[in-house]
Amino acid sequence: MYTQSLKSIAMKYKLVLTFCFLISMFFTRAQTGALRINANIVLPKDTAVSKALIASLNDFLTAARRPNEENLFIWDAERIETYILLDEINGIEKSGRYKDDLFYKPYLMNAAPLKDSEYFLQISYIGMHDDIPLLRACFELVAHRHNSSFLFSSPLIRNTKGWKKEEIGRNVFHYQASLNKASAKRYTRLAASFDSKLNSKNKVSEFYCCENIIELQKLIGISYKSDYNGKAESMWASKLGNKKLIVAGNNNASFNEFDEHDLWHERLGLVIPRSQVNNPVDEGCAYLYGGSWGLPWKDIFTAFYRQIAADKQVNWCAVKESPVFFKTKGIDNSADYIINALLVQKIEREKGFAGVWELLNCGKAEQGNKNYYTALERLTGITKADYNAKGWELIAAEKKKLKL
Repeated sequence: MYTQSLKSIAMKYKLVLTFCFLISMFFTRAQTGALRINANIVLPKDTAVSKALIASLNDFLTAARRPNEENLFIWDAERIETYILLDEINGIEKSGRYKDDLFYKPYLMNAAPLKDSEYFLQISYIGMHDDIPLLRACFELVAHRHNSSFLFSSPLIRNTKGWKKEEIGRNVFHYQASLNKASAKRYTRLAASFDSKLNSKNKVSEFYCCENIIELQKLIGISYKSDYNGKAESMWASKLGNKKLIVAGNNNASFNEFDEHDLWHERLGLVIPRSQVNNPVDEGCAYLYGGSWGLPWKDIFTAFYRQIAADKQVNWCAVKESPVFFKTKGIDNSADYIINALLVQKIEREKGFAGVWELLNCGKAEQGNKNYYTALERLTGITKADYNAKGWELIAAEKKKLKL
């Protein structure tokens, strides 16, 4: 009897120690985990749900430091919409000024129920310096209950639930009041022509047309980010499979206009990441096929000729290594891109777009441009030694063709 009592006491003592150990582990993890919880926040009353929400959010924000495709905590039905927001969260903890990769810490400020299985979350990234809080950004997310945990999405679709939608060809346009259908149809036709060059099929662009960057940020889930103080316009995009999502916050709520130059980059990016192609050749294509800053190729070439090519002492090999610029609408344009546009035009005329594709994929731009010159010689016979002379020949021919 006495022995059994001792055993009972020992068992209870062991259970108390185990419980205390687990509690201490929980608080240690809470103190050292990435996510901080605002002291005044109202969390779900069900403690199991509350713990699952915090743990899942912590995992989501930690995964946000890696490429979007590796994040396993995204609500799958709204993955491409969430990629745009994740691009803004990625690297948010870093401070170059204070030389700390985890200077800004995430604080959960709000967790409001939307319905039984969803919560609206607000997260602020704040750093402390000399006891002064420094706000970096405020993000908004929707948390979706998934089995015993949560997955997360941008509020973009929720925020545009009452918007109108127009499908033209394989492209989709979301807007609030009106849509310039003529402009949207022109976009669709030009996109199709670029896709034809690229032998690209079944690609989709989906637009959300906004007035400015302020509206753009609110739609995707940014209530504040210090990077955009004082900025009025921007366009953000994400890609998933054959689809590109574009949120246009550039005074274009009705899609009255689009940049044909940027459209080339957009369609190329649906075939191969632009980081993998030779940038000067890519830009040459964009200038030739789409002009720039709303100006057609003829106007661009005219400005290039009058500001740069009128000086016969210019050496185009030197320009390739040390960029020289000319202006259109007060904006700098690289002269090297125009020489590449002329070369693209020559190659496409002689070998078709397959030849242009080969030059596009000659390797990233590098000092000396060895890979570029090797591919160029293979395609055209032009070597580094006669690059300057051939550049002048192409300029003279284009000047004559455009009757300048």
